[in-house]
Amino acid sequence: MQLASTIRGVRYAFGSITEVLAKANPPKSGDDLAGLSARDAVERVAARAVLADLTLRELREHPVVPYERDELTRHVEDELDAQAFAAIGHLTVGQFREWLLDIDTTGPTLRAIAPGLTPEMAAAACKLMSNFDLMTVGAKSQVVVRANSTLGLPGRLSSRCQPNHPTDDVEGILASAREGLSYGCGDAVIGVNPATDTAESTAEILRAVDDLLRRNAVPTQHCVLSHVTVQMKALELGCPMDLMFQSLAGTEAANTAFGISVALLDEAWDLIKARGTARGPNRMYFETGQGSALSSAAHHGADQVTIEARAYGLARRYRPFLVNTVVGFIGPEYLEDGPQISRAALEDHFMGKLLGLPMGCDACFTYHARMSQDELESLKVLLGAAGCAYLMSLPVGDDIMLNYQSTSYHDIPTLRRLLGKRPTPEFDAWLEAKGIWRGDGPGPRFGDVEAVR
Repeated sequence: MQLASTIRGVRYAFGSITEVLAKANPPKSGDDLAGLSARDAVERVAARAVLADLTLRELREHPVVPYERDELTRHVEDELDAQAFAAIGHLTVGQFREWLLDIDTTGPTLRAIAPGLTPEMAAAACKLMSNFDLMTVGAKSQVVVRANSTLGLPGRLSSRCQPNHPTDDVEGILASAREGLSYGCGDAVIGVNPATDTAESTAEILRAVDDLLRRNAVPTQHCVLSHVTVQMKALELGCPMDLMFQSLAGTEAANTAFGISVALLDEAWDLIKARGTARGPNRMYFETGQGSALSSAAHHGADQVTIEARAYGLARRYRPFLVNTVVGFIGPEYLEDGPQISRAALEDHFMGKLLGLPMGCDACFTYHARMSQDELESLKVLLGAAGCAYLMSLPVGDDIMLNYQSTSYHDIPTLRRLLGKRPTPEFDAWLEAKGIWRGDGPGPRFGDVEAVR
């Protein structure tokens, strides 16, 4: 295994595959903070040259966190599909990139090899790709899932309606949800971030949202994004719950900081399958974000793109209905500006799709990051063109509870018209019946909250 490259007479040697992966990464403020970045552009090119010649088998044999030290590594390795891996394991990362981009490599083929990929393989290919490359492969990596409605079909762009309220006022949540539905948002999920992380509050919100959806026969799913243990207690209180949520990171140590483990997630998965109200079979919802492991000093010297891919390796164990990267939410310490946030969104979407997940994205930024509204709007178009399954949607794109900038209720119908996309088939029919959307444009009741009572 060769971990050195010579450029212009200068030899660049790397101590491990983990170092190669880190120094091949495009510039990220989080990698700078962790002291993992390439010293300069030439060392980055040297690392990429080394990475391109490593085989996928070598990446499998050298995970960035060793098998004996991390339960995520163990579960990925133990559950890897031997037949799928055999089809691609001999390829170098450079050859794998070319194969992914080949016009003859279709979506069904990508789905077939996904169970044979480790997260490190997805991250490695990502580091050799341009933004255009990431979009090209992401667009043909179709992942179709079903809960109460069907997500991920070709030509579709869905959204999560995010009707948050700073005090969990149920009437305020419902008013915002009705507005979102009236603009054609919410076909992925009506998902509320609670201000109060208790079982009683979670159950109260779920009952109210469930009643709204049932009264109006809305074909979607609901979820309250409290901690998984809180949601489990809420289920014991007898509330309706379509999807169970949890934030994930890419190492055992980082997930311990989140208060979770594989054993706990297994228990939650069994519980939502037994007591959840969605028709299924996909019932879990996960959120991730580059930098989450670094923020708890649990990254094991690995770069944030590779650790993010490992979170997706854990997520696929549960065949989720929704996964999204909250790409700019953690802050500029990890993704400093518009170009870094945009690159990370395309990276995460590509890696998640390649590993077989129904990937969405919260295209967003915190107010102390250097990203403009124009850059954020451009990112939404890039994600839509790349086949992103869903984006967020909230009033004027400004979350009054979490205090960050994201996608507005108005953005979703604009993107659909611009890109020629539709919501889920079930929701599309509902919008037509309600007069909210007709054909390729707004219907007579578009934006009319009285259409949703």
